[in-house]
Amino acid sequence: MSNEATILHADLDAFYASVEQRDDPRLRARPVIVGSGVVLAASYEARAYGVRTAMSGGQARRLCPHVIVVEPRMSAYAEASKAVFTVFKDTTPLVEGLSIDEAFLDVGGLRRISGSPIDIATRLRREVLTEIGLPITVGVARTKFLAKVASGVAKPDGLLVVPPDGELEFLHPLPVRRLWGVGPVTADRLRNRGITTVGEVARLPESTLISMLGQASGRHLHALAHNRDPRPVRTGVRRRSMGAQRALGRRGRSPEDLAAIVVGLVDRLGRRLRAAGRLCRTVTLRLRFDDFSRATRSRTLPQATAETPPILDTARRLLATALPLIESRGITLIGITLGELHDDRTVQLALPFDHAANGALDTALDDMRDRFGSTAVTRAVLLGRDQGISVPLLPD
Repeated sequence: MSNEATILHADLDAFYASVEQRDDPRLRARPVIVGSGVVLAASYEARAYGVRTAMSGGQARRLCPHVIVVEPRMSAYAEASKAVFTVFKDTTPLVEGLSIDEAFLDVGGLRRISGSPIDIATRLRREVLTEIGLPITVGVARTKFLAKVASGVAKPDGLLVVPPDGELEFLHPLPVRRLWGVGPVTADRLRNRGITTVGEVARLPESTLISMLGQASGRHLHALAHNRDPRPVRTGVRRRSMGAQRALGRRGRSPEDLAAIVVGLVDRLGRRLRAAGRLCRTVTLRLRFDDFSRATRSRTLPQATAETPPILDTARRLLATALPLIESRGITLIGITLGELHDDRTVQLALPFDHAANGALDTALDDMRDRFGSTAVTRAVLLGRDQGISVPLLPD
């Protein structure tokens, strides 16, 4: 790791809602949510009333009766993201995008031509605001992990630099949820042991954390609690996984509804896989329940593939195993993640007949959708069903 805080984590504030407030002056300084059925984004004015992303629109309106609801404009968000990333790349060639509204930037070695990291971060925030009209928060630290934590603490519209000699003093009083990878389940498990702050995690031996959370999670949290994160900012790295999800609100869903949602998600991911020239080996079903707890189900495929039928069959099987849990706990979000991605050049040329036939059918459907629109050809089970919103993504 560098001896100087040279890694920036830049994160746009309430991105979708901020774009809407930028483009419509009547919305500025007022509580705004994007999305009427499910909240896709909430302005900080709406968050002050307890409104959160993925909440149902009805619940958001009950919490904040005077909230303004706007329908999403994905093309506007994609255009704004592209403009922001242009500013990022004009700042430094070392940019690692995490999503359309956040990235890591490494500004080490730019002191002579661009000034100190804090000068660069200040100028970056000013340029994004004046040129694109959006507020952005930046955290600066020696590690990617701590830079991301710093930006989270500094939100909204802030700048926070964590000096190397003050890292643990800054980090240890924070709640354990600030540790990258700690979700509600892990936080509850730690809380049940009387552990609520990062400092309390840091004081535990690594072996104790491993016994509590398993080897991977225990070692991961022990390292982060001591700010050990040697990962560099990397450019041009292909995704190791890709996913799609659908927020459902709190309205009840039948097994048939959920099965159709899974079909739509897998169909979308299959197109992305083939367009990127990738193959996947694992399929993971992700669920979030009414009590905000989460669960996952995964299965490894017999061979890496980009074909929709085997991926869909696997996803359906995973959903079937989770239906009793969904029935007892309710569901507010369902997602599919494809993991262990490989380049398709590694596939053998000689393939079974059904494999080749499925691949040809997928390719033909992709071509038709490219020519006539994504909804020109669809599966019968999806006819007349709302398939949710396709959000803009970074390139796969």
